[in-house]
Parts: sequence; C-alpha cells; structure tokens
Amino acid sequence: MRYGEGLLDEIRRRTDLVQLVGRRVKLIRRGRVMWGCCPFHAEKSPSFKVENERHAYKCFGCGASGDAFKWLMETEGLTFPEAVEKLAGEAGVELPKWSPEDEAREKRKKSLYEIVELAAQFYEAQLREPSGQEARAYLKRRGLDDPSARQFRLGFAPGSGQALIEFLKTHNVTQDDMVAAGLARPADAERGLRDFFFNRVMFPIGDGRGRIIAFGGRALQPDAKPKYINSGESALFSKGTQLYNFAAARAAALKAGTILVAEGYMDVIALVRGGFAHAVAPLGTALTTDQLQLLWRTAPEPVLAFDGDEAGQKAARRAAHLALPMLKPGHSLRFAFLPSGEDPDSLIGKSGPQAMRTLLDQAMPLSDMLWRAETEGRDFSTPERRAGLERALSAIAAEIGDAKVADYYRRDFDQRIFEAFKRRSPRPDQPRQPFQSRGRPQAARGAL
Repeated sequence: MRYGEGLLDEIRRRTDLVQLVGRRVKLIRRGRVMWGCCPFHAEKSPSFKVENERHAYKCFGCGASGDAFKWLMETEGLTFPEAVEKLAGEAGVELPKWSPEDEAREKRKKSLYEIVELAAQFYEAQLREPSGQEARAYLKRRGLDDPSARQFRLGFAPGSGQALIEFLKTHNVTQDDMVAAGLARPADAERGLRDFFFNRVMFPIGDGRGRIIAFGGRALQPDAKPKYINSGESALFSKGTQLYNFAAARAAALKAGTILVAEGYMDVIALVRGGFAHAVAPLGTALTTDQLQLLWRTAPEPVLAFDGDEAGQKAARRAAHLALPMLKPGHSLRFAFLPSGEDPDSLIGKSGPQAMRTLLDQAMPLSDMLWRAETEGRDFSTPERRAGLERALSAIAAEIGDAKVADYYRRDFDQRIFEAFKRRSPRPDQPRQPFQSRGRPQAARGAL
C-alpha cells in the first residue's frame, strides 16, 4: 500500500462523504442516515445509503458499497492513488513525499501480488487433479462440496516439495521472488529450494481489497505437527494484521451491523455457508491489537465466538483484557460461547442456522465477560476474598484508556459488588453462604 492505514483513516475522517456523494446523487435524510437512488443501477425508490459516521455508502439493491476513495474510483475513473491525492487535497491532509525508492518498492510489491495469485491458481487446479483426491475426501468429510471449495478458492499443495516451484519457473518467476512471496523455503546445502507448503489443503488469505497475499495450509497426515501453518512474514503479509475472509465480510458487516469473529478457517466457511457472511477469523494465533482495530473500523461491537471449553474461555479472557486500553465510547466487544463439544460447523449441521443466530443474539457484553472471569466458580464467603475481588475489578477499570468509559466500568462493578454482597446482611445467627457467580446481578443490567 502506498499510504499507511492511519493516513487513509485521517482522510476518511476529514471527508464529508454525504457532501461528496451529494454532488452526483440527490440525498434525503432519514434519521441519522442519508438515502438516495443508486447511481450504479436504475431504480425508482431509494435503496442507496450514505453514512458519515461509518464513512461508507451501500446500495441494498445492487450491492455496490465502499468509502470515499472507492466512490471517486467508481464515479470518476480515478486510480486509488489519484483518489487519495484528490481527497487529501480537499481535506487539507498533507501527503508524504514519494521517492524513487518508494516507487521501486511499490512496483516490487505489485509483482509479488501477481506471483501469489499464480500460486493460488495452481493450488486450485491441483485440488481437482488425481493427486488431490485425499484433499477432496477431507473436504467432503467436512461437508464441503465443490461450489463451496470454489467460492473460497480452496486448493491442494502436492507432496513432492517441488511442484509449485516447477510451476512458477514456467512463468519465469525467479527463486528469489518465490522466497520473497513466502511460497518457497530458502535453499540449504542438503535439500536446496523447496515448496513452503506440501501435502496440505490450502486456504488462500486475502487482504482488505480481496487480493491473495498468503496461504494457510492444513496437513492431511493425522500425526502432522503443526496441523495448520501460515505463510511466513513477507512484504505483503503479516499475520497479526490480517483477518481471514475480511474483504468479503466487511461488506456484509455493514448490513448486519456487526462483524463475527470465529476461531479458524473452517469455522468461517461453515458460518458463511450458514448465512453469516460477516464472519472472519484470526490467522492461527490469538487476536491482536491490530486485528481489533481492524474490527472496530468495521463495526462498533464485534461478536467473538469461542468454543465453550477451557481453551475457549481462556482465549475470551485474553481478548477481553486486550481490548481494555483501546475501549472508547460506543465501541466494545460481545462474547458468544458454543456448547461443549460443538463448533459452528457441527452446531449449524445439527440444529440449523437459527441455533447459531440465537447463540449470537444472546452474546454477553464485555462487562459481563470480565465480571464472570473474576467470579465464576469462586468462593467469596470471607471479607478478605470480597476485598480481593474489589481490588481486581478496580485494576481492570484502571486498564481502560478512555476516562469516561473507565468511570462507567467502575460504577458498574461497584453496583455488581453491592448487589452481590452489600444489599442484605444476614442475621448474626445465620451463616453466610459461599457466593457463586451466576453472571450479572439482575439489578445491575443496563449499566453498560
């Protein structure tokens, strides 16, 4: 990308999208949203929505959507850099100087995009060759038919360790470029250059614009370790900053009003097939701050769906604490936990999409998640333990960066403590019962 995401966000914030679109489309206000007839297809009643708050437009008739940059590209035929330069000039944002070295680096990245795309096409073709029979059988066992595999561009990396290298050689791709694109491992004295992936089902990973930049590979051997691997870090790919299926999910998230975060590739595919097109997943690691920021740029309250086992609970607690320093008014997280032993694929397969929808509708707020993490299954029958809980909750509120949000969390935790321990005092002759958390005290609901 020629310009950093922070710079692009600043231009978006300073651009009045309603005014920009209003130069070509007659818009009328309905509440906080502006509506008009879509300029991209003929219609008689307005289905084209423009929101300054989200810096986005969306047509519910033809599906056209985007931001200020895409608007200029679609309506004025500008390239992306040209759109950035025009909007920056109108918004008074100074662009960084662009040196010959920058131009060379951008040209190099463009070449790598083309190479990775070639690899994606190769893997897709191999899935349908005789050598891909075992991979096809695996996908069939997971309930995936050929149309689903084509939708997500799934593929197969042959087991020879040289198949992709030989294919790329026929397209005049150099060995250095294969390594730079994360498709081959550097040559060593014993084995020489070899494919990065072999004998694996391949999941292409796209960037925010849908360009394939890397791959995830699922081993077919039962005893293979690790079971999943991702492409190495490259000029195109850093796994802590990307989300699987993000380009497609971002458009769906605008309609859904939220974005759904699952744990893995197959979870996302099952959710999308079940009607949850706004599903994404981290790339084999725990959620990162960069990924959280990406989610919040898409929707104010992403829903994180975890397995109901201890590993899922631990991952949820980590995500909750990771979010605290970045919380701001109107932006938070919600948490949904699948029944024990279930994943999205099995739950939807057994009980249908409505079961998943009900689970997501009941997702708990971040404040409930934090309270539960500190209280569930613990005994607070002594004053010292209750004081310890208050101290722990106070420390959680202190992690929140926004002063106003932190203040509301302190009030909410104080109310929960009051409802749990201080509302009624037992008679002197009545023994105090150990406290067992059952979630949020009823009187405290709605505090956050």
